[in-house]
Amino acid sequence: MNYNQLGKSTIQVSEISFGCMSLGPDHAAGTDLLHRARASGITLFDTADLYDKGANETLVGQAFKGQRQQVVLATKVGNQWRPDGSGWDWNPTKAYILQAVEHSLRRLQTDYIDLYQLHGGTLDDPIDETIEAFERLKEQGKIREYGISSIRPNVIREYVRKSSVASVMMQYSLLDRRPEESCFALLQEHQISVLTRGSYAQGLLVDKPAKPYLNYSEAEVQRAAAVVQQVAAGSHTPAEVAVGFVLQEPAVTSAVLGIRTDQQLDDAIRAATRQPLSAAELAMLRQAIPVNRYEQHR
Repeated sequence: MNYNQLGKSTIQVSEISFGCMSLGPDHAAGTDLLHRARASGITLFDTADLYDKGANETLVGQAFKGQRQQVVLATKVGNQWRPDGSGWDWNPTKAYILQAVEHSLRRLQTDYIDLYQLHGGTLDDPIDETIEAFERLKEQGKIREYGISSIRPNVIREYVRKSSVASVMMQYSLLDRRPEESCFALLQEHQISVLTRGSYAQGLLVDKPAKPYLNYSEAEVQRAAAVVQQVAAGSHTPAEVAVGFVLQEPAVTSAVLGIRTDQQLDDAIRAATRQPLSAAELAMLRQAIPVNRYEQHR
């Protein structure tokens, strides 16, 4: 397992991370997966207060009770559940963040969060107020670093300009190369880590039947998956190829993979020990389909 520095911080994270959102209600099974992942060298575990109405954080916190120093815990804030449980509303205010962090700390059974992330963001948000909340939590020692989870270039630029974010989580894969045009160079220039999600593009690059995805037609998705299979026919699995494509991007610090089953964890572990893709293999992948770009939030 390779480890990379998170932004300008002293935190080191595994280049393959565990996305906890998909963990089911079976806490015993979930705990076993989390422990196996940690034993394999995965150190960054990403959850959110939104997932399963906080129960996901509770599962992660209980699983790593007594092992806190061995893991990097990342969670998110900004989506506030309604009292009747019918859904959630966006709330990036300072008052809410300072309140919500206490609940996350309690569920995670810890007195600090390694990476606290804003779970979204728009230009209409009170961005200065949001940053003030994160900076206060850093001063208080309740969080070590903060970041945002956003795919919107205009929002990302505002946080790069105004804040000391350590990371930006965004979707990136062979079927979603939009960040290449508008975000990667900026974030790398400012030493801000990119944490990626969606490496498998909902499984379309690995084992799911082709269907339209973003601006790509079913035929284009099928073509991309076929090239992944072609590259994998050498010395890789399709999952290794999909993740390898993501991690070859210099701006990317860690690929956060959603893990729910033993097979998915096995795939993630294999991806961590993969042989790097060759220049020729990367060229085949890049030429598989036209590069897409952001049409909104520019």
